[in-house]
Amino acid sequence: MRDHAVRRLVIENAYIVPITGEEIPSGHVVIEGDRITAVGPGSAPVLDGAERIDGSGCLATPGFVNTHHHLYQWASQGVTPDGTLFEWLVASYRLWSRLDAEVVSGAATAGLAWLARTGCTTSTDHHYVFPKGRGDLFDAEIEAAAQVGLRFHPCRGSMDRGQSQGGLPPDDVVEQADEVLQATEDAIRKYHDPSFGSMLRIAVAPCSPFSVTGDLMLRSAELARSYGVRLHTHIAETADEDEHCREQFGMLPVEYLEQLNWLGPDVWLAHCVHLTDDDIRRFALTGTGTAHCPSSNGRLGAGIARISDLLRAGAPVGLGVDGSASSEMTPLAGEVRMAMLMQRARYGPRALTARQALELATLGGARCLGRDNEIGSLEPGKLADIALWRLGGYHAAIDDPVVAFAYGQTPPLARLLVGGRTVVEDGELRTVSDAEAAEAGARAHHRLMSAASWL
Repeated sequence: MRDHAVRRLVIENAYIVPITGEEIPSGHVVIEGDRITAVGPGSAPVLDGAERIDGSGCLATPGFVNTHHHLYQWASQGVTPDGTLFEWLVASYRLWSRLDAEVVSGAATAGLAWLARTGCTTSTDHHYVFPKGRGDLFDAEIEAAAQVGLRFHPCRGSMDRGQSQGGLPPDDVVEQADEVLQATEDAIRKYHDPSFGSMLRIAVAPCSPFSVTGDLMLRSAELARSYGVRLHTHIAETADEDEHCREQFGMLPVEYLEQLNWLGPDVWLAHCVHLTDDDIRRFALTGTGTAHCPSSNGRLGAGIARISDLLRAGAPVGLGVDGSASSEMTPLAGEVRMAMLMQRARYGPRALTARQALELATLGGARCLGRDNEIGSLEPGKLADIALWRLGGYHAAIDDPVVAFAYGQTPPLARLLVGGRTVVEDGELRTVSDAEAAEAGARAHHRLMSAASWL
């Protein structure tokens, strides 16, 4: 017998892009509880007690998946606006050494609210700075995600290779390897939920080859695989990193990762701008994912990642906005357009289509996170993570809705559903107050800058 207590929702009359399967020019999506139960053309069947959403003039897509972020950086935006990655990091470490739980809470609330307003239903976060005695920073961002209402994949990051060991960060912001591993294991045991539809999963994420010892990289991989959680780090972001790895390890960054057993279907890597042909083959062969962050790579002058080549090789690729301090106020929806344009600027007008770019933001990101059986496409049985975009007004001058979405300014967000729950409606948050989220971010910025002003 059907459970009539299950909430029902119907979106109808929308242009539906399921990502897998044919597009539907005017169709419906039926949601029961947190799952999609039907997707098809024309009007939906009559369902008792169902809320009906008129999607006329709207584009329905899967909710976007953000595969790389540093939420705490909302509090340090605008630092070293013209610096290289290494110059920017050196200036930023001074600020980040003064982080506390209150700063992280406010920054994460603002950052996640901003993502939701731009179509994101699932976000990762890579937090790797943990000053001692400043409260539970990891818990603070997890609580913020719960309040905003997004699926969250926080990555317990780490740095144990300071300047005295040839690393980039100052010694006062790194941790001891044993402390890192214990804290990471504690986070997995406390928070990680592997169940279908989970709102919270943990990943293990040492920061980068220039801030983490090989020993910690190896032991982190062993820990992650013993618990069945995923691995994440930065790699091959800049030419400076290539040179650093040559000098320190006698090899290029991806070769170094391979030596440390850091390639595989349970790994996704941020940036991957400077890949060789052999690197791309390794990624495809092992199923290693890439978090492509085009705006951040452009802001720091890092270069243009070989995303078209990775896709042709069959490697998983998703999109990420990266930290707010290296990609100020970047909307995840905007990275669809940026990814498309950057590939075309480098490889020509057929390098990445609007539909391929949209897939990066949805199913591509889901694959990187190992959740493509749950999210990333609009199919019966998958979770009801859906974005509904208004394509009337000025956007109506373009006949192809996907081109209208991807080529110009991001259209207004009519509705954002996470597991069938409304998080954004008519461009406004419904879980937390927009004004309060923005103010939380501003307070976090002022608190961090005040704390660091005496340094």
